[in-house]
Amino acid sequence: MRAGLGSPSFRLMLGATALGFGGYALLLPVVPLWVVHGGSGAFGAGSSTGVLLLATVITQLGVPWLLRRWGHRLVLGAGLVLLGGPVPLLMVSAELGPVLAVSAVRGIGFGFLTVAGSALVAELVSPSEHGRATARYGLAVGLPQLAVLPAGVAVVGQLGFPVVFLAGAVPLLGVLLVPFIGMRPVTSPASHPAERVERLRRSAVGPTLAMLACSTAQGGLVTFLPLAAADPGLVAPIALFGTAAGALLGRLAAGELVDRRGLAGRLLWPGVLVAALGMAAEVLTAGVPGAAGGAGLAAGALVVGLGFGLVQNDALVALFAAAGPQRYGTASAVWNIAYDAGTAAGAVGLGAIAEPFGFRAAFGAAALLLVLTAPFTRARDRQAR
Repeated sequence: MRAGLGSPSFRLMLGATALGFGGYALLLPVVPLWVVHGGSGAFGAGSSTGVLLLATVITQLGVPWLLRRWGHRLVLGAGLVLLGGPVPLLMVSAELGPVLAVSAVRGIGFGFLTVAGSALVAELVSPSEHGRATARYGLAVGLPQLAVLPAGVAVVGQLGFPVVFLAGAVPLLGVLLVPFIGMRPVTSPASHPAERVERLRRSAVGPTLAMLACSTAQGGLVTFLPLAAADPGLVAPIALFGTAAGALLGRLAAGELVDRRGLAGRLLWPGVLVAALGMAAEVLTAGVPGAAGGAGLAAGALVVGLGFGLVQNDALVALFAAAGPQRYGTASAVWNIAYDAGTAAGAVGLGAIAEPFGFRAAFGAAALLLVLTAPFTRARDRQAR
């Protein structure tokens, strides 16, 4: 099987990924609204996302072992089934308990999907193409979010929750693509495995800190934008579209800068600071009525996404380089755990702040976290190089 960006296997993996993330993104802001519809408050809404991602993170810890035992295709297919299959069950009840149970099962599937998918990015192409391959993986992840992250909230307002829950089973279609993904033989590592483990341990600090801070901010933003906007029916879809579009642009820019300019590991702290600027805009405009408030929320969301997109791509490429071919699965797990643990922390932690103090305080806490994290990310990155 020919390795490279244009290989059929790489394209099929991207297709399966797009379908999986489409189902995930469609429901990300909708399930919290469903929980609120059932009588829960902001903390309950955040918990629905938090449980999903807690199950995801716990699962991701074991996925590198499963990749070695089962293989990438089986893990990817199982993830798509578990992510999409339980979604229609959400129609049964809006009570917090049943929703959290469905979210936990979906979280296991999402854990399989995320680690297997991003590990395949490194397995199916050569290291010299990792920056652009990771950017194209970002497209497969980001384009569905661009289309359906805002659409879910809008469709709920027009057609109701059941239509969205039926559409949320779309990851099951991705299972049809998985058997046709061919695996590229893995080359031997250039250094002793123990040296690779130590190198990964040292080099993971900067990317992990950047991913945790940015995903915490965006997790809270995506969860609470529909609740924080003065006119959520109009503003929330636009702002959610903006954050997805910003992430897409950031990942594409980072892919080119990494492969063509050799900037791997050097985009972390700028990305974190850009995201902090976006969260500051959210603080100023949350709950502000009228066109000015809506425009500010949308612009801030776009900037948050742009900064996080830079961080996502650069962090994953840096981890692949540190881990080497034999531990791409481990590098993928570290990246995904940081992503999803931060998203869960944003949903639950910022929800705990928003409940008594309001959404501006929650968004302000996220902005402060980003500002405080940026210098440590830069210092660690320099030490690693």
